[in-house]
Amino acid sequence: MRAHKVWFLALTPALLAACGETQQPALTPSYQPSASVHDFMYWMLEPAADVLWDSAGYIITEAGEQDLQPTTQEGWDHVRNSATVVAEAGNVLMMPGYRVDEQAWLEYAGGMISAGIAAREAAVAKDADALFTAGGHLYNACRACHNRYMPEPAFRVE
Repeated sequence: MRAHKVWFLALTPALLAACGETQQPALTPSYQPSASVHDFMYWMLEPAADVLWDSAGYIITEAGEQDLQPTTQEGWDHVRNSATVVAEAGNVLMMPGYRVDEQAWLEYAGGMISAGIAAREAAVAKDADALFTAGGHLYNACRACHNRYMPEPAFRVE
């Protein structure tokens, strides 16, 4: 009986290795963008970016200075959520079907991701100054991309 235990114990690791390690074929993602780059930006990215830009800084009016930072937890949560959309939109824009070219496009999308993450961290910390700075970085990434990929026409029809 003792020999059976030794034999079983000797075979157990080999049996477990043979059963547990099966090779699965690698899955190739099938990207299916559901909108044009323009529509994606207009319907998803721009509204999220507007939340960031509309939640930092000040506006001077006849009535005086108006602070734009959120005043409630719900307001900061809305900024946090929108910042996450901005960051993830940068990832989406890197996907096949949205990506325009390699280097410049990826740099601009990366700038969006960094700005979105910084804005989310600022919202979690309720740091209006850091949110303003992140919004500036987001603006710079957007403006640089638009300058390259959406140049203004040579002439304007008024």
